[in-house]
Amino acid sequence: MQEKIQPKYYQAKVTCNCGNEFVTGSTKPEIHVEICSKCHPFYTGQQKAVAARGRIEQFNRKYGLGGNN
Repeated sequence: MQEKIQPKYYQAKVTCNCGNEFVTGSTKPEIHVEICSKCHPFYTGQQKAVAARGRIEQFNRKYGLGGNN
């Protein structure tokens, strides 16, 4: 590996909009992200709950249930 052509490698601090911070390796010293594993619906389980609610509402609309007639 040639020293003069390789980018500098840092222990980068990653900061999410939710406030979560962690350290990883990168060619940038600081990284700011909008979403991370602490706040993403797939990792928090919220996606499953939202999908289930949508299926329940779809079933109720299809069969005229739920008192919204």
